[in-house]
Amino acid sequence: MAPARARHSVDPVFLITGASSGIGEATARRAAESGYRLVLAARRQERLDALAEELGGPTRALPVRCDVTEWGEQERMVATALDAFGRLDVAFANAGFGAERSFLASSPEHWRSMVLTNVYGAALTIRATMPALKESRGHLLLTGSVAGRRVLPGSLYSATKWAVTAIGEAVRQELNGTGVRVTLVEPGMVDTEFFDNPVSGALEADDVARAVMYAVREPAHVDVNEILVRPTAQDS
Repeated sequence: MAPARARHSVDPVFLITGASSGIGEATARRAAESGYRLVLAARRQERLDALAEELGGPTRALPVRCDVTEWGEQERMVATALDAFGRLDVAFANAGFGAERSFLASSPEHWRSMVLTNVYGAALTIRATMPALKESRGHLLLTGSVAGRRVLPGSLYSATKWAVTAIGEAVRQELNGTGVRVTLVEPGMVDTEFFDNPVSGALEADDVARAVMYAVREPAHVDVNEILVRPTAQDS
């Protein structure tokens, strides 16, 4: 039985996976500034709780622990969102991470986790959120990468982001005519926890968050399908 939807929000609702740091955290802050109620999903509960409290507490920001590779947790994430807020207007499939470049680097276990998170996890977020997004005629966003448009030497991560590029177009075609918009956001180098050390000349997470919000703020008849954003200093 579906959970009862106890409290219906007046303001629209923005769900973000991978919300505990980086692009997800920065997007949460920008969305909160724009009046959205938030569903913040990630595996690191403590960081989610702190961010949710900062952004307004339980009536404005709901922290939900979710491993995006687990279908049951994705279902619970959406059910929790609908139970709390009664609707879902924007879903941002943002969770993901990388690996060293070389088919002899990183462990097979790390590879498996990365592929499941970046590809399977994104697909599960789409599956879990699609019915609610159809109901609201909402907006689906995915975090791709410049690495999903060009091959990087020895990069299995690049292969996962090529898959996300294909997923974005496949779901756009499936949702055509439903009123749901689909945007693939493809950042270049971003100075986040993705890298072990600070990256000189890179984008900041907030730069990507602003690009996300640009697509979301466009009128309902405008579907910004792809945003490729590089730092000025990046040459490829």
